[in-house]
Amino acid sequence: MLNRNQPGLYDLLLMTACFCLATLTGCTVGPNYQPPKAQVPSAWSQPSSAPAGASADEILVHWWTAFNDPTLTTLVERAVQSNLTVKQAEARIRQARAARGVARAGFWPTVDATGTESFSRSPGTGGSSRLLEAGLDASWELDIFGGTRRNVEAATADLAAAVEDHRDALVTLAGEVALNYVELRGLQQRIAIAQKNLEAQQHTAKVTKERFEGGFVGALDVANANAQVATTASQIPVLEILARQTIYNLGVLLGAEPSALVAELSETGGIPAAAPDVPLGVPSDLLRRRPDIRRAEVQIHAATARIGVATADLFPRLTVTGAAGFQGSQFDSWLQWTSRFASVGPSVDWQIFNAGKVTNNIEVQKALTEQAVLTYRQSVLTALQDVENALIASTKEQEHRKALADAVEANRKAVDLSMQLYIQGLGDFLNVLDAQRSLYSSEDALVQSTQTMSIDLVALYKALGGGWSSTP
Repeated sequence: MLNRNQPGLYDLLLMTACFCLATLTGCTVGPNYQPPKAQVPSAWSQPSSAPAGASADEILVHWWTAFNDPTLTTLVERAVQSNLTVKQAEARIRQARAARGVARAGFWPTVDATGTESFSRSPGTGGSSRLLEAGLDASWELDIFGGTRRNVEAATADLAAAVEDHRDALVTLAGEVALNYVELRGLQQRIAIAQKNLEAQQHTAKVTKERFEGGFVGALDVANANAQVATTASQIPVLEILARQTIYNLGVLLGAEPSALVAELSETGGIPAAAPDVPLGVPSDLLRRRPDIRRAEVQIHAATARIGVATADLFPRLTVTGAAGFQGSQFDSWLQWTSRFASVGPSVDWQIFNAGKVTNNIEVQKALTEQAVLTYRQSVLTALQDVENALIASTKEQEHRKALADAVEANRKAVDLSMQLYIQGLGDFLNVLDAQRSLYSSEDALVQSTQTMSIDLVALYKALGGGWSSTP
């Protein structure tokens, strides 16, 4: 039960209640956030041939499983758990969440405990006195004009941006792991083809040497055959360097030392392939699917709220301060009512002149908001371009690979025919060399095209914003 005769206590509580009411009914300065509008086409330039009813969202969450390669799936899952860039993004989420807590603390009063002990001596009488004092000091800045509310709004948007940063890191990570894995398997296939052609060329060089020793051909044919063997052999170490460096890339992506995956990935494997029929949805789906676009949108929200934070500085700050405690010459005197003290009262702080500091800060925040809007629009355009680039590349690479497959088949026939004619003495050795070079070149190009088809699909899944889920 409150005793209204207790000096200051009742008035303190009454004033606090009034100020709380004033805070709750206060206005919020600055513009309210309006979601940006983006101009996107109604359809893609390359229509999807995906079967009807296929859900883009379901496929995009774990798109790498479409390649049906257990090693790739395992690498991506391990990278998500251990990649250091992803862990940094997770730490930034925790930082943003704590920063929002700091902003929310502005709604509440601060209370400090104080205690002093002082002595004084009278010069005339030589007497001395002692004063003990202990109490609580409190201050509460009331958010009448909404500066704190706008600050919390901005901090909440910053937290959302940090979440989108984490999702974007997942999208990038899955794409990088898949890209490096496809490149590794492509390099291993190219090494295997080079070794196979080297063996064939070594056999040709052996036959040529035997024919030279039998007097059927000249030394020039032997020299040309040996030169081709050496040329092909010289390309294998270069490919092996690239393959090993790619394994090192994957090791770092998994948050491990570069050589951690050498034993696991050194054995030659096939290039992972997936069906090119990816359910694309419509271009407007990118606005909710791509984390970089989502991040750019919430950054507009944060920048808009900070205009309100800056605008609040144009208005006076109203703070309630109070103190309560005990004072006396001895600790036992604190038990007496006369040793207790309490005070409460409002204070106003209003910057009358600051040489345009506040108004210029408002203009700064407006300019930052404008930049955020332009960044959002650029993010949308970039996302559309990424998808269109991946679509046209994937479509045309299929045609390219088909032509290369036909070329490999024709070159194999040419090698067989030219070798038969040469052994029979009916053909020139240069024809054999040209046919073998063409075969090796076309087989190598076919592997690279197969690799590129998978890389284009990885790029398409990444451009669509695949690799994250809104559910834990």
